[in-house]
Amino acid sequence: MSRGWQDPAWVEMMLEECSTWAVVGLSGDPSRTAYSIASLLQDRGKRIIPVHPLAAQEGGLEVLGERAFASLSDIDVPVDVVDVFRRSEAAGQFADEAVRIGARGVWFQLGVVDQAAFERTTAAGVPMVMDTCPAIEWRRR
Repeated sequence: MSRGWQDPAWVEMMLEECSTWAVVGLSGDPSRTAYSIASLLQDRGKRIIPVHPLAAQEGGLEVLGERAFASLSDIDVPVDVVDVFRRSEAAGQFADEAVRIGARGVWFQLGVVDQAAFERTTAAGVPMVMDTCPAIEWRRR
């Protein structure tokens, strides 16, 4: 376990109890990891909500049958987990926004680490997992 970032209770809560996952950085490109993980989440019964700047363009964006939103604050339903596919240096703002919208958890994907964001998010009472992937965690179980 890396500095508490992969608390088994938080991983379990997000994978088992949380049904609506906003996937930040999810575009319609099936060659991207975000696409395959979002598809896996759907296969596991989760509702995914793509979050990508292209959603703000005329005509919008739809990915894996779901309407995309330009930002987390634009989403019109409650979000359980904000799953972030962005570089570490760009990811912290999404953790902050996740806290603002009342998400139950934040998940930074494999290779995405922001210690300061982890501290802010958990201090706000929101569980956060970093530097792992739901696919990896489901395989470990």
